[in-house]
Amino acid sequence: MHASQGRSAGLGLALASAFAFGGSGVAAKPLIEAGLDPLHVVWLRVAGAALVLLPVAWRHRHLVRTRPVLLLGFGLLAVAGVQACYFAALSRIPVGVALLVEYLAPALVLGWVRFVQRRPVTRAAAVGVVLAVGGLACVVEVWAGLGFDALGLLLALGAACCQVGYFVLSDQGGGSPAPGRSGTDAARRAEPPNPVGVIAYGLLVGAVVLTAVTRPWTMEWSVLGGDTGMNGAQVPAWLLLVWIVLLATVVAYVTGVISVRLLSPAVAGVVACLEAVVATVLAWVLLGEHLAAPQLIGGVLVLGGALIAQSSTPSAPSGPVASGPGGEPEAAGSELSARRVAL
Repeated sequence: MHASQGRSAGLGLALASAFAFGGSGVAAKPLIEAGLDPLHVVWLRVAGAALVLLPVAWRHRHLVRTRPVLLLGFGLLAVAGVQACYFAALSRIPVGVALLVEYLAPALVLGWVRFVQRRPVTRAAAVGVVLAVGGLACVVEVWAGLGFDALGLLLALGAACCQVGYFVLSDQGGGSPAPGRSGTDAARRAEPPNPVGVIAYGLLVGAVVLTAVTRPWTMEWSVLGGDTGMNGAQVPAWLLLVWIVLLATVVAYVTGVISVRLLSPAVAGVVACLEAVVATVLAWVLLGEHLAAPQLIGGVLVLGGALIAQSSTPSAPSGPVASGPGGEPEAAGSELSARRVAL
């Protein structure tokens, strides 16, 4: 494949991934409004996707030996924590607002780097944080006395914080192999982990944790056999579940990882910002959730600030997954997937 053809294919896959990820909240909210608990919707998504990706997990089973902390961190924070907070936020605030708040994660990572790790950040990174925070103020309309549900906003912020926690864990998850490891395990640990394998095991860990927390046997399973309302139209609940599991999770992750390998991480990061735009537009069209002009302007500021902050975050040499732009394609692909797993 020629370089131009590869870039074209990568751009097409990146756009497909952005659209697939962007629709997850729009498909989940009608199920929540139909009577399913947000945590049960999260469990259905994670468990379903984990089942589909089970063959991938088996193929990369060496990750259990070489990257156990990374897999646990991904499953607990980037899968269970992020999605539980995000879907719970959807039950209280509009989809677009929840996603825009979650896009503060790159800016929060900069705060951790500067004030906790006491590492210097660039002026561009500081500008990105200011833009993101200012944009968030417009999204929630602080001049109107915080018109949105405060708990919903805190839940969305919790999703962003869980992403930060995963990035921090990833930043510290590398290093030399532990004494006593075999030569094969040591060599594998020295390489960036396969991003699809990390995703598969993260979903498995998340499914186990969420099963214990949500107790899916108490779910209102009858809801899945009925219809749900989407802005006046009736849609089968099972069709929305298929959308969430196959399109918004499995297809979205696979196309996203492949696109990063065909494109540069910087280009893939720009395209990824379309996810919030897609989610806002779909929520507008399919759910009737309208955002005012100042909120739309604020959303643009949040996305711009997040993109600047993400591209300006110093990458740690030991980080196996959360490497910055310019890192190895597999590492960059994992970072992109970690950031998107909540969507």
